Amino acid sequence: MARIDDLARIREALQAAAEAIQPFTPGAVEYDEKSSRGDPVTAADLAADEVLHRILLSDGEGWLSEETADSPERLQHRRVWVVDPLDGTREFVDGIPEWCVSIGLVEDGVPVAGGILSPSTNQLVLGSMETGVTLNGDPVETGLREDLDGALILASRSEWKRGEWDVYEGSPFTVKPCGSVAFKLGQVAAGLADGTWTLVPKNEWDVAGGAALMLAAGGTLMHADGSRRRFNQADPLMPNFLAAHESLLRDFRENWMP
Repeated sequence: MARIDDLARIREALQAAAEAIQPFTPGAVEYDEKSSRGDPVTAADLAADEVLHRILLSDGEGWLSEETADSPERLQHRRVWVVDPLDGTREFVDGIPEWCVSIGLVEDGVPVAGGILSPSTNQLVLGSMETGVTLNGDPVETGLREDLDGALILASRSEWKRGEWDVYEGSPFTVKPCGSVAFKLGQVAAGLADGTWTLVPKNEWDVAGGAALMLAAGGTLMHADGSRRRFNQADPLMPNFLAAHESLLRDFRENWMP
């Protein structure tokens, strides 16, 4: 089965990227700022990117990575690897164990397979549309809550610190601040939380691996207006996303959308 081969390649690449990052110590690593927003980048990000590119990319496939200069050439391919070699670099720099390596395989705009490896928490979430999702080898699925009552929702730690989640005070769900976008999506896909969302822009490399896992686990990833993302766009910036079981997202959009 071709998808089994894809998953084997994803697993190999995740583990090799983790090995490339291992020499660098979270909380004690030098970094540069790569944008006007002060986003950090470390030698660990670049080492992991090189490993992922070498293992994942084959002839006839496209490539989109946070740490590789983008090329419109990827738009010509139906199969595209969308990766974040170290999602949550800020957490990595600060020594917070909420960072991960994220890989998504997109076919004809749809995330069909993916993997998220969190070395700090020893969690490997791997899956595809054909095989479902596993957490460290054990089958899992997203939560089946019908609404937000009692749900655990993971929020961006930076958004939470800025007070953007204060609007949900008194809500029937619990909000927990957490780091990396991909890490949060992996937790939801693995059934360790009920949902996560952000109403601010994120890039496809932040989301594609987690989106593949959400779909494979029976969950949903959509924009705030209810539309579904077609991945491998010329502009990889996404306006927002919501990720959870579809009935839970319906409750959010009908009753809790700011």
